[in-house]
Amino acid sequence: MALVTVTDPARDYLAQLIEKQDVEGMGVRIFVTQPGTKNAETCLAYCPPNEVVPTDEQLDMGKFTLFLDHNSVPFLEEAYVDYSKDQMGGQLTIKAPNAKVPKIDDDAPLPDRVNYILASEINPNLAAHGGDVSLVEIVEESVAVLRFGGGCQGCSAVSLTLKQGVESTLKERVPEITAVRDVTDHTVTENAYYQ
Repeated sequence: MALVTVTDPARDYLAQLIEKQDVEGMGVRIFVTQPGTKNAETCLAYCPPNEVVPTDEQLDMGKFTLFLDHNSVPFLEEAYVDYSKDQMGGQLTIKAPNAKVPKIDDDAPLPDRVNYILASEINPNLAAHGGDVSLVEIVEESVAVLRFGGGCQGCSAVSLTLKQGVESTLKERVPEITAVRDVTDHTVTENAYYQ
């Protein structure tokens, strides 16, 4: 499995764009800005030969080379670049599921694994309500102490969200976790999604 998958339509589209640049040896660089944060963005840019960095990983795309920014590599795992034609011409899409959080190993420390599940699976769902949850600490008997923020703070549905969504997902994905405790001050309700 390639680190980054570029579909044939995306490859052809990028090759056409590069031809128009009329620069010998022009490639494409893929990188992540603010990797490992919720503001991470995955970007593609032209990469002329004089901007190639020795530490870049290089993938041969046939008509051009795709350069992977060295520091972005852990965040580009399972990234997917596609191009689909539409009425307006077409759209290039980049999906990088690990841009906001690098993939971690099964033997990573418990807090790292909990944070990974929060960032990759739980917070994207809470974001629809303008909310998020973060790990405060893991206390005795592997209880994850969490704090809800944004639209989850003071939300009347948070105990349901906590028990059915967050706790069940965490216990399923990180079997060592025995329970989840919420330390959020839910008396503050001004941003709550449900009041």
